Amino acid sequence: MADVVTMDKIVSLARRRGFVFPSSEIYGGLGSSYDYGHYGVLLKENVKARWLEAMVRERDDIVALDSSIILNPRVWEVSGHVEGFHDPLVDCKFCKLRFRADHLDQTQCGAKPSKRPGEHDKCDLTEPRRFNLMFKTRVGPLEETGMDAYLRPETAQGIFVNFKNVAQLARRKPPFGIAQVGKAFRNEITPGNFIFRTLEFEQMEMEFFVPPAEAEEWFSYWVQERLGWYTRLGIRESHLRVREHESGELSHYSSATSDIEYLFPIGWSELEGVAHRGDYDLRAHTEGSGTKLEWVDAEAGERYIPHVVEPAAGVNRSMLAFMVDAYDEEVVAERERTVLRLHPQIAPVKVAVLPLIPRNEDISSKARALYEELRRAVVTEYDDSGQIGRRYRRQDEIGTPYALTIDEQTLADDTVTIRDRDSLEQERIAISGARAFVLDSLAQDWKSPKSD
Repeated sequence: MADVVTMDKIVSLARRRGFVFPSSEIYGGLGSSYDYGHYGVLLKENVKARWLEAMVRERDDIVALDSSIILNPRVWEVSGHVEGFHDPLVDCKFCKLRFRADHLDQTQCGAKPSKRPGEHDKCDLTEPRRFNLMFKTRVGPLEETGMDAYLRPETAQGIFVNFKNVAQLARRKPPFGIAQVGKAFRNEITPGNFIFRTLEFEQMEMEFFVPPAEAEEWFSYWVQERLGWYTRLGIRESHLRVREHESGELSHYSSATSDIEYLFPIGWSELEGVAHRGDYDLRAHTEGSGTKLEWVDAEAGERYIPHVVEPAAGVNRSMLAFMVDAYDEEVVAERERTVLRLHPQIAPVKVAVLPLIPRNEDISSKARALYEELRRAVVTEYDDSGQIGRRYRRQDEIGTPYALTIDEQTLADDTVTIRDRDSLEQERIAISGARAFVLDSLAQDWKSPKSD
């Protein structure tokens, strides 16, 4: 059966349940800029936490870094971004819109949305010209004496310019990696498709420094390792694929790149890129700064500039993929149910505590005590607003794996009902064992119940 999910449904759910809002909406918003509400923040933080676990906490060969958003502008000159970080831009003189020249087959005409730019008889497209994607700013108290600088378009360069610092202090030798999560900014010509492509976004990048002879082996390793990260967190294998870049697609620094693509409602699109950057960056910054960014192996009596393999993912785009893959609809008791079947490890809320009769002080006090116990272990939500069925539906839509209901029977025998989000099965358990039950359930292996 085909997926019921559409981008419009995801946007509606994200707004309705407070995952994502248009930025500065009371002033008319700003194109492709979004603010993240409570559940969006929790979901993003869980995505980042799982990435850092996989990259740093569970490995001995990768360390963490948090570099500045604004770097010395020479960094971007030497890296090639000032001269080479461009997209081809065309203007339509009729509808006054701008388009990426290499994405015309994916874009709607401004005058007639059923056609592509240039296909309508009134379209008048200019010749392509280069458009730099970096946001420029000024550093200094006075405009006339300030220095031009840039908001970083990627987090990777902050890693490269810190290679010597980390190599000296981290007690690691190649192969080893440096991982970073942080904001990046790109003045996209045609941003859109909700949070898929935005002006401001968070990246999860890791630069893995290896002996040159081992680069191809590690490149293949990281493609498969990163693909496995998504499947381990519940994304269906049938909705993932690996696509190798052709020579004409490669970035100025890359000798090979493979994209991990996901089948979004807009079609197959990049979810994460794994690039073989060779020694381009370290060599360029060695020449540009005069500082040798190389590895010296005293025992072997050799020195070399490591090659780099880079897995680079977007937090926002990963969040969107997890939401799309988790979205489901079904009819239960003649009522339509919308549910986010998120992996429990990334679900914003792990368990909800629901007093069946909120006005009953004995029930509500029992529920509140259980909530206070659980919230010290996992993200827990206390919900006493509305009928129990509506509360279940709210929790389903934000992806909460378990709900605990406290009722009159709880007062009699100290048991509660636990409800499973995916199967809708319910069982009575002792209230004293609820915390252990939830923690054990959250630790179990999980696979999406959605069919491929």
